[in-house]
Amino acid sequence: MSTRIFRFTERVVFAVKRVADDWDEPAAPEGGGGFTDAAMISLHCLRIYLDTTYRMTIDLLTEMPRISREIGLEPADLPHPSTFCLAFDRIEMGVCRTLLQQSAQFHNTGPIGAIDATFFERSPASRSYCNKTKYEVQDLKATKLVDTETNVILDLHCTTTREGSDADICKQLARRQADELQVLTADKGYDCTWLREYLREDLDLRPLIKHCINKPYDHAHNARIDDDLYHQRSMSETVFSSVKRSLGVALRARSWYREFREIALMCAVYNIKEAAKQEIPLPSCD
Repeated sequence: MSTRIFRFTERVVFAVKRVADDWDEPAAPEGGGGFTDAAMISLHCLRIYLDTTYRMTIDLLTEMPRISREIGLEPADLPHPSTFCLAFDRIEMGVCRTLLQQSAQFHNTGPIGAIDATFFERSPASRSYCNKTKYEVQDLKATKLVDTETNVILDLHCTTTREGSDADICKQLARRQADELQVLTADKGYDCTWLREYLREDLDLRPLIKHCINKPYDHAHNARIDDDLYHQRSMSETVFSSVKRSLGVALRARSWYREFREIALMCAVYNIKEAAKQEIPLPSCD
């Protein structure tokens, strides 16, 4: 009988095989070569799943040969923690986003998506480090598009600034997932006439977004919204809460580009973790 961590690793390996170009190469270095991106992505997913440091992840995997071999590494071949940490810089954000999309395909998603934003804390840093690197922003904003039927994260947008409106972010996420959705629900923070028109006319999506009450007829607009469908928007908040409870509220990475990748991998890990928990079988190979 397989354990949950092994089922998780199986699904990580299955998904990474579809996003990494070097999966067919030996995972461990030979003759001074480096570890493959495929092996490192899998290891970083396990690090996030275990919610441990780089060093502790390697220590744990040394004692779990079955898990290491599923990735293609013998316990003796596992990278040094410093190598493991530096390898995170080689993982491109596009690969993390593609892995997130692959992780959602373990689930039978529905036609209704919900969009909302949350904030993740950046890891505390010393005063000298903050002054040297201008490490001033304490929170990172993450906007997630969630499938309301399965509570799966479909897509993600990250930013450390307050520039750009929520409507602009919603437009980006909706455009990328338009082929999979029929309805998009969001709160009043996304109340924008041009966004509603864009969703209807350009993407053929039904927007369920409450109007801010500025004029009397806004009450009538809100009264026509299907409450049962609209209240599925709360599923996005449920997903945020679950991600933070199980994978942590603070990011270990320090630089913004590493933090973006970490959040994207956290979302993919969350999807795969739920698939392993529910024992959803691996998709058949094409």
